[in-house]
Amino acid sequence: MKTNKHSVEKGNRRNGAVIALTALAPISWGSTYAVTTEFLPPDRPLFTGLMRALPAGLLLLALARTLPRGAWWWKSLVLGTLNIGAFFPLLFLSAYRLPGGMAAVVGSIGPLFVAGLAAVLLGERPTRRTLLTGIAAALGVSLVVLKAAGALDPVGALAALASTASMSTGTVLTKRWGRPEGVGPLALTGWQLTAGGLLIAPLAFLVEGPPPALDGRAVAGYAYLALANTAVAYWLWFRGIGRLSATQVTFLGPLSPLTAAVIGWVALGQALTPVQLVGMALAFGATLLGQRPPRIAALPAPQPRPFSSAEEKERKVSMDLTGGELRR
Repeated sequence: MKTNKHSVEKGNRRNGAVIALTALAPISWGSTYAVTTEFLPPDRPLFTGLMRALPAGLLLLALARTLPRGAWWWKSLVLGTLNIGAFFPLLFLSAYRLPGGMAAVVGSIGPLFVAGLAAVLLGERPTRRTLLTGIAAALGVSLVVLKAAGALDPVGALAALASTASMSTGTVLTKRWGRPEGVGPLALTGWQLTAGGLLIAPLAFLVEGPPPALDGRAVAGYAYLALANTAVAYWLWFRGIGRLSATQVTFLGPLSPLTAAVIGWVALGQALTPVQLVGMALAFGATLLGQRPPRIAALPAPQPRPFSSAEEKERKVSMDLTGGELRR
């Protein structure tokens, strides 16, 4: 019994460490807005997405020295499109067209998307707690980032929904397909980032034209986005998908807008209102609650069935015979 308890405690500590490391990914993504506005050329969202994905993917491919084989060529293309190639442009498009953090609000319903997809593709039936926690997370993020400014742009709203659906589907499929035998999360991340970056490249040049001139500040910003914000962060994210449930991973997503709000307050001098503080507490609480494994109801201990009078008589005869045999 003591051994079982020790194993459970050890497993919980290991699971907590995986959650903490995976959480570093959305925390890192929360710095994207500040880095983009303070270090990078304005109005180049597609070029920024390209500079985030392709250099990071090529670096991880060089480190892993493993290419896809067989069906994993098309699987990597599908995952790279959903998690990177489609997600980045749609996310930037929604952020530019929607007012007052509405893109982050739409993105915060990702846990509900994932809960529905996981039920269909993974057989993870969503519980009432999961659904209520997802609603609480979306409400908390709304209180943090939503501002009443301007009319709702339908193109931006559709782009925000599509980006959330794209990343959610990519998360669930990454969990469903797992990894090929002998391939680690480093190679899997490199495949997806490279595929996504190659998809963004022609779109960036077609829509935005040639790359802009870069000064030292912009080079430093792009280097941070490619290395820490993308290569390391997505490696931790896909590593976490392989070890946690899809719902647990996606409930870490609200840490991104919360981190952005904290950075804006600390580094950019943006004030936090009491309503925002309440929203931060609500979203953070929902994130923590989303990491709890589902409760398994304990089965009642089996109760001895009373013997009938005939069975009782037969049992006594059997015991007498056995006792006699033993005495012999």
